Amino acid sequence: MPGLQQLRCRECGRHYPAEALYVCDFCFGPLEVVYDYDEIAKLDLKTRIENGPHSIWRYSDLLPVEGTSQVDLGAGYTPLVRAERLGAELGLKDLWIKNDTLNPTGSFKDRVVSVALSKARQLGFKVAACASTGNLANSVAAHAAHAGMRAVVFIPKDLESGKILGTAVFGADVVAIDGNYDDVNRLCSELTSEHPSWAFVNVNIRTYYAEGSKTLAFEVAEQLGWKAPDHVVVPIASGSQLTKVHKGFQELAKVGLLPEGTSVKISGAQATGCSPVATAFLDKTDYIRPVKPKTIAKSLAIGNPADGWYALDVVQKSGGSIDAVTDQEIVDAIVLLAQTEGIFAETAGGVTIGTLAKLASKGLIDPNEKVVAFVTGHGLKTLEAISGSVGVAATIAPTLESFAEKMGDRIEE
Repeated sequence: MPGLQQLRCRECGRHYPAEALYVCDFCFGPLEVVYDYDEIAKLDLKTRIENGPHSIWRYSDLLPVEGTSQVDLGAGYTPLVRAERLGAELGLKDLWIKNDTLNPTGSFKDRVVSVALSKARQLGFKVAACASTGNLANSVAAHAAHAGMRAVVFIPKDLESGKILGTAVFGADVVAIDGNYDDVNRLCSELTSEHPSWAFVNVNIRTYYAEGSKTLAFEVAEQLGWKAPDHVVVPIASGSQLTKVHKGFQELAKVGLLPEGTSVKISGAQATGCSPVATAFLDKTDYIRPVKPKTIAKSLAIGNPADGWYALDVVQKSGGSIDAVTDQEIVDAIVLLAQTEGIFAETAGGVTIGTLAKLASKGLIDPNEKVVAFVTGHGLKTLEAISGSVGVAATIAPTLESFAEKMGDRIEE
């Protein structure tokens, strides 16, 4: 691969070979994939992308996997939808939704897992594993099945039943932990040392896994005719997705697919029941205090976000904002998005749309900006969240009289 060079510590800048490494052995900072952008820029990138597959692998020149042996279920290439009706509700004239509910297992996690397991297989791993709040477990199990790898996934025991069944059906060993996600993640970090032959996608393969989120930025720019939006709103769990969306836009500028100096405002969204990054932003501090999650947005319920500080830094430097919404605001936003644009989002999507609405109402998003909101998972994964908020309009007898009696005042010709 002409562009992949090595890994570099985000903190001290030390370099490492592109192997199964994820933390600097000098300062314990996280490692980042480094590319030779000058070499990549020499390629006819637009043509290569346009002739590529209808998945994230159309951007293979900017991903850390050599060759063509990708573990590919078709992640990515999801619609960018002009949201005129929702925009009118929120006072935004040029609003778009990046609809990642249409990925193979119903969430954006298919992007990061496709990259992670492709790299893991190249590095010789036979077992795929992860710590998950649900969506990642679904994706790891599905991609491992496709690749012929064993999968072992670790989850908090109180996850939505749909996410548990949607993992087990692929044959993965599902291990439920009596604790929250941070407890699960801590255990997996310990298991990585005990089982070095296992590819924990968000631990020892995390450096490569995180790169998959860049493809959200790549697709948005391509779908807008190789133009960047003015502003994007991204949900925050660990913070990795937000930082990589920012990196994706920067990379496109470095290789000539966007104008030099392109700047995109990056805003973040959290639930008030797990909002350590939003709290730090609103308190105007760079200290992110860990919290114990308590929110219906379980896919974002990471109380001690590994990339939280980096996400906060990106938002501040880009001129964006971060805010949080209550559980009721999350449900209201899910319903609003569904009833204006026909897109059914899980609770994380409700967080994004609810926060988008809050930022717009505060004047923190210009009504004339081209805004893209990332909806990262399908609502069928979290049906429990909207139970009681929507349902059957009426129960009637199978007669015209009964229909007229119960529904007469709702009928409009």
